[in-house]
Amino acid sequence: MRFATSVLGLAATVSTAAAASAANSGIKGFNYGAFFLNQAAKQQADFAYEFNRAKSLPGTSGWTSARLYSMIQWGTASDVISAIPAAIETKTTLLLGLWVSGSDQAITNEIAALKAAISQYGSAFTDLVVGISVGSEDLYRDGSGEVGIGPQKLISCISQVRSAIAGTALASVPVGHVDTYDSFLNGTNRAVIDNIDWLGFDGYPYWEQSKPNSIGDAHERFYDGFNKTLALAGSKPVYVTETGWPVSGDTVGSAVPSKENARIYWQDIACSLIASGVNLWWYDLQESQWGTANPDFGIYPAGDLGSVTANYDLSC
Repeated sequence: MRFATSVLGLAATVSTAAAASAANSGIKGFNYGAFFLNQAAKQQADFAYEFNRAKSLPGTSGWTSARLYSMIQWGTASDVISAIPAAIETKTTLLLGLWVSGSDQAITNEIAALKAAISQYGSAFTDLVVGISVGSEDLYRDGSGEVGIGPQKLISCISQVRSAIAGTALASVPVGHVDTYDSFLNGTNRAVIDNIDWLGFDGYPYWEQSKPNSIGDAHERFYDGFNKTLALAGSKPVYVTETGWPVSGDTVGSAVPSKENARIYWQDIACSLIASGVNLWWYDLQESQWGTANPDFGIYPAGDLGSVTANYDLSC
């Protein structure tokens, strides 16, 4: 009985620590995929090059964090993604992601890679981790008939991740989930919120063609979803894990991609979130590389990040 009480006490302590460390602290970073548009896996040098470019943007500073979608190196079963040693090399903080949609093996492989990273890189890795996201837009895809997972399976994955990091240097790192605001608002999915320390809000007015979504409407569209998520989250913090406006691509509803509109969106949304101290991972530093994205949300166009010019002014 004493042993059980001690375990429960430890669990409560870890949960309290994770909740406390989940608070917004003005982190600024970008989303980084595991591969280029030609499906070639990014290597350590590629990630390091991107991370270093983000640290030296014209007109702004402090973009020193990376949100990852997976712990696994692209093209392998469960090898540790090369973004980890790149982050250590460049002192880039990490919002880790574990991809859990697809087969039941997905979460097993992700946890194997997470454990391997802890073992291989130790505190050089774990000291950089600011959070762990179990899944990304899984509820949205599941509800849309795409490859995702429902709330109960997602909660199971969250529980497995918490068990995997218990007793490690990541035990007190806050665990959350990233999804669209309407997915969190769906009553069948709300049980997920009870099992996480923070909510990751993905908001793209560009895609909301069922409502007024011109660049003039973008502020209202974004903050309508964000504020609804804040209300739903209660005392739990909400991070902005994805948002942006494309510089090129198809018009969706009234949303017109252009460098000029991307600049307006940055000045309105990015700058207001920065001023509020909300943790923010923007989409995207560079989307078109070894291919052309449509739409293209990249701050930088295709080419050498060390020599190409930003698509728009990043000052606030």
